[in-house]
Amino acid sequence: MILFPAIDLKEGQCVRLAQGDMDRATVFNDDPAEQARAFERQGFEYLHVVDLDGAFAGAPRNAEAVEAILSALTIPVQLGGGIRDMRTLSGWLEKGVTRVIIGTAAVKDPSFVREAARVYPGRVAVGIDAKNGMVAVDGWARTTRMSALDLGKSFEDAGVAAIIYTDISRDGILTGLNIEQTLALANALTIPVIASGGLASLADIERLLQPDCAKLAGAITGRALYDGRLDPAEALALIRSARA
Repeated sequence: MILFPAIDLKEGQCVRLAQGDMDRATVFNDDPAEQARAFERQGFEYLHVVDLDGAFAGAPRNAEAVEAILSALTIPVQLGGGIRDMRTLSGWLEKGVTRVIIGTAAVKDPSFVREAARVYPGRVAVGIDAKNGMVAVDGWARTTRMSALDLGKSFEDAGVAAIIYTDISRDGILTGLNIEQTLALANALTIPVIASGGLASLADIERLLQPDCAKLAGAITGRALYDGRLDPAEALALIRSARA
């Protein structure tokens, strides 16, 4: 299992939202590149970055901050937010992003996901963000009539590297991961699933390392790290010991 620290970008700053609400943003660092370096120094192996403004706008809005993060790190970076066409996707991969995450476009333009996964095998993930099991798009501003499970199943044969499943109702409010729904999705798919939304403490890490969660490819943590509720050294030590 990989534990991904998250950097969410809003107006060039490192923030965390509560339940995806842009009006409920807390700024944690004015220097996203330094925050990224801090995560690497702490021993994290892979960074998760989201361009929040880009997710709403449908095109990159924090490119300068993302490029500064890429220049600052040696560990791989996965990036989502505003990636809606092949030109944008290719541009980020060429600049050093290891894996791109397609969210809204996976619903609106599934052929784009398939083409991207074909052209860039192993480097395209799908972000499934759900409210009460139904997929939300456009920076979580609109909920569709498509279930998370149906969307995941629609890409089973597409060559997608991973699915990042976020329970929006839990995101940024430290109530714990929705293990039940995440496992239901993972067990119904062959695509690796990464859990996101609500990771609150070491207890969540311990839960993720239980045998029934073995199929999960990882989890994303944000506010718990920034608030000091999750000690990076403890969390990573637990994961390393489980791998041994």
